[in-house]
Amino acid sequence: MGRVNTPKLSTEDRNSLENGYREGQTHAFRQRCQVILLKSEGRTSKSVGSIVKMSNMSVDAWVRRFKSEGITGLKTKPGRGRKPLLDKEKDREEILAAVKSNRQRVDMAKAEWEAAQGGRSVSRDVFRRFLKALAAGTSEFAAGASENRTKHSTNSK
Repeated sequence: MGRVNTPKLSTEDRNSLENGYREGQTHAFRQRCQVILLKSEGRTSKSVGSIVKMSNMSVDAWVRRFKSEGITGLKTKPGRGRKPLLDKEKDREEILAAVKSNRQRVDMAKAEWEAAQGGRSVSRDVFRRFLKALAAGTSEFAAGASENRTKHSTNSK
């Protein structure tokens, strides 16, 4: 049987880990808190891994990270995962301009924006979701749309 790497927890650490295990924002953070709590009881990494469905090497890695960084080391660091294809800050104005010149024609607005980008492309669904997020988050977009409706209603009278 191998050596058991048991973290020594102060009362404050134990309380914060138990709180994180019960009320953590993400499943991954709650699971990592549980790993440290189980390891502090003197369990082997293999038995802890079988309880939380994690490999024993991952259990050891999280214990090392907890020892070096504390409970904040158990949180997922920023920058993980897939980066967004469209950035609200960078692409907002160009996409709004393409949509304004091609009202009610998402495919044409998307094609115009892609042509201006020089090879950068996104799917129709990504483009539509981005537009929906812009419409929900900006009053300028909604103001432009209502202004356009006002023009059409005055012209039809």
